[in-house]
Amino acid sequence: MKQMAHGLNAIRTTFLDYFGGRGHEVVRSAPLVPRNDPTLLFTNAGMVPFKNVFTGQETRPYTRAASAQKCVRAGGKHNDLDNVGYTARHHTFFEMLGNFSFGDYFKDEAIALAWQLITREFALPVERLLVTVYAEDEEAFGLWRRIAGLPEDRIIRIATSANFWSMGETGPCGPCSEIFYDHGAHIPGGPPGSPDEDGDRFVEIWNLVFMQFDQAAGGERVALPRPSIDTGMGIERITAALQGVHDNYEIDLFRHLIAASEAETGTRAAGAQRASHRVIADHLRASSFLVADSVLPSNEGRGYVLRRIMRRAMRHAHRLGAREPLLWRLLPALVAEMGAAYPELVRAEPLIRETLKLEEGRFRETLERGLRLLDEEVGGLPSGGVLPGEAAFRLYDTYGFPIDLTQDALRERGLGVDLGGFDKAMARQRAEARAAWSGSGEQATEAVWLAIRERVGPTEFLGYDADEAGGQVQALVVDGHEVDIAEDGQDVALVANQTPFYAESGGQVGDTGTLTAEGGRLAVTDTQRRAGELYVHFGRVEGRIRVGDVLDMKVDTARRDATRANHSATHLLHKALRSVLGPHVTQKGSFVGPDRLRFDFSHPKAMSAEETEAVEGLVNAQVRRNAAVATRLMAPEAAIEAGALALFGEKYGSEVRVLSMGDAGGDQPYSVELCGGTHVRRTGDIALFKIIGEGAVAAGVRRIEALTGEAARLYLTRQEHAAREAAAYLRTTPDELPQRVVSLVEERRRLERELAEVKRKLATDGGGPAKSGPEVREVAGLKVAARVFEGLDHKDLRGLVVEAKRQIGSGVVAFAAVKDDKAAIAVGVTDDLTGRYSAVDLVRRGAAVVGGKGGGGRPDLAQAGGPDGAAAQAALDAITRSLEELAGAA
Repeated sequence: MKQMAHGLNAIRTTFLDYFGGRGHEVVRSAPLVPRNDPTLLFTNAGMVPFKNVFTGQETRPYTRAASAQKCVRAGGKHNDLDNVGYTARHHTFFEMLGNFSFGDYFKDEAIALAWQLITREFALPVERLLVTVYAEDEEAFGLWRRIAGLPEDRIIRIATSANFWSMGETGPCGPCSEIFYDHGAHIPGGPPGSPDEDGDRFVEIWNLVFMQFDQAAGGERVALPRPSIDTGMGIERITAALQGVHDNYEIDLFRHLIAASEAETGTRAAGAQRASHRVIADHLRASSFLVADSVLPSNEGRGYVLRRIMRRAMRHAHRLGAREPLLWRLLPALVAEMGAAYPELVRAEPLIRETLKLEEGRFRETLERGLRLLDEEVGGLPSGGVLPGEAAFRLYDTYGFPIDLTQDALRERGLGVDLGGFDKAMARQRAEARAAWSGSGEQATEAVWLAIRERVGPTEFLGYDADEAGGQVQALVVDGHEVDIAEDGQDVALVANQTPFYAESGGQVGDTGTLTAEGGRLAVTDTQRRAGELYVHFGRVEGRIRVGDVLDMKVDTARRDATRANHSATHLLHKALRSVLGPHVTQKGSFVGPDRLRFDFSHPKAMSAEETEAVEGLVNAQVRRNAAVATRLMAPEAAIEAGALALFGEKYGSEVRVLSMGDAGGDQPYSVELCGGTHVRRTGDIALFKIIGEGAVAAGVRRIEALTGEAARLYLTRQEHAAREAAAYLRTTPDELPQRVVSLVEERRRLERELAEVKRKLATDGGGPAKSGPEVREVAGLKVAARVFEGLDHKDLRGLVVEAKRQIGSGVVAFAAVKDDKAAIAVGVTDDLTGRYSAVDLVRRGAAVVGGKGGGGRPDLAQAGGPDGAAAQAALDAITRSLEELAGAA
């Protein structure tokens, strides 16, 4: 077979380019934490981000798409964790390549696209391919015969539900067609549908789902008015086939990761050590991508699954003899392999590195101590014996040794654990905690929240990188009591399994926004924490909301953006105060809201005007630097020892988020503080910082009030000095300033309209600042107008193309505009030629030359752009060549 010249990254690019060139919108991977499906622990398939599009709940500006989607299967019903490392194709993290049609094309085009890609672009030998179809799907059987030319004995009918897909008990569903690759007779196993189908010889590489029916509750299937396509091809499997290997762990990506693991541990990936190296490589990838998508290790929910993945890899590192934390040292190898395709991996590298290092350091202490104590507990147990649940709970409660590690360690010795006894001991501890809360003054009113917390666990906070998400109602509280239904007009406190809403903490106000269920809506007026880890949304119900309802959760983004700008400004302010006034300055309190910030600090006297101006100048200097805000996860002691400032009033657990922002020079951040709040991504997002007040709060404590962003700008525009200075510059009076500004704006608009008209006349009359080429020439008997305009506003390009189309009557127009070193390309095809030439296809050909991706529009008019303005003429030449090729093919 033909061997591809490149590896996994080239295969991903080929796939996306192939479908992008055939009218598909290339969509970036969605996060691993689903934003549109709160019932899923992780994004586990390529179609998950498009689920609401398929069901009609969401519309998008395209009807066909392609993606390389990050997926994790390590929890819930999709849990491959225990198999990873010991089989050829199990992974916790994987990439799913897919193409999708939302009522656009159906079976015939889906089959043709797939067959052409794998047999022509990927050049897989046809004799090694076979397909399956649902037994009742005669249409698909006939299409494979006609399009692929496969003989009937290589189109296998499958009568089971394995080849019939459904989204749930009701809703969209339809038959599947799978493409299998034959790895050769030297590997045991038979084709699908045979008694030996569970062998490894025939491997499914691509599944095409024909979303054809709507499953009704009564069992009836009704044909969908706009049938759709959903496909999935695991990149690891197709890469193995293309690289001539049977085992996914032998493809280039894993070879490089395993080589790094071998180098760091000084052990070979062979014999008994082979599985350990594979586990480490796979789990490093899963852990890193989960942290990059804001999942951090914890004892519940997604964080618990991440911790299990990390600890499983760390146990295997321990088996290989690694005596120091290993995984963080392998991170550069992973970033080198996948960082270009997934820039979030590069952005989050400091956070991933610190999280891996911290988790493994702690885990090693727990592992060594726990295994030692476990040895003492099981010393007298016979083979096949069971560790008492009380002993397992004592290891967990006193020494921090998790029950899953106890199970793993005992399983290796042929022993078990009494899980029932463990659960009883855990329940007894919770009952004692509840009793301790009762009668404790004001805390007694929190009993309802403690009960909810014990039942549903902590709320997962998604708001560090999301303003919208799906959620599911877990509890409703009205007048201090739990209810199953909240009715119209009731004030309610709502708990969901996950939320993008920040709960008030550390001086930052809680988020507001809306929660929308199928039968009602909650306008969230505040978000607070209860029982430590519950995020509670307060508001008044419109309609009706029930426990179990799925929610569309939307934060008031404008309010949040203003709030986090103010919060980040307090960090820069704290550092600036210490720089100007001295290291005795420490934070004594703060308030961070959307409209203002307040910062209390230790200082014995009032600040002078010069000191205030200096502090303000330092903060704004950091704002202008627009440095990235970085997050790391560290132990509090290690963070403070490294120079991080702890914030007043904040209670820290065993792990803290360390926020670094600004640029002090020499690759050193300006401010480093411990903080769990939400912050800007770059200091430039603060926009502007203005101190509006400074005064005493108490003896030795001063308070600064300040504004950022739009609030600061509005404040400054109201100042008399600014008004007088602007009026003097415009040679008018402050009273007449608005009229003068309006006059200038209208004059500018008039001039812009006149300039645009002149440019249009220059372009259509044959003049203008063209770089090269005649205005109209013949290309294979076709009239073509191609021209590059320097300095032309990109927004004016489309109008020029429309006018040029009108003037040439029949032909193709391809214009490019270059401004600020960037290029815009517009292509027009006259109506009589759209059956032969597509403006969308042509403009995408040009966009690729100037460094752009895709392009959009209609067959008669399309536009695209790119960052490389110098290649504009080359882009038009590429379009002209494409016309010549198309004309020749015709």
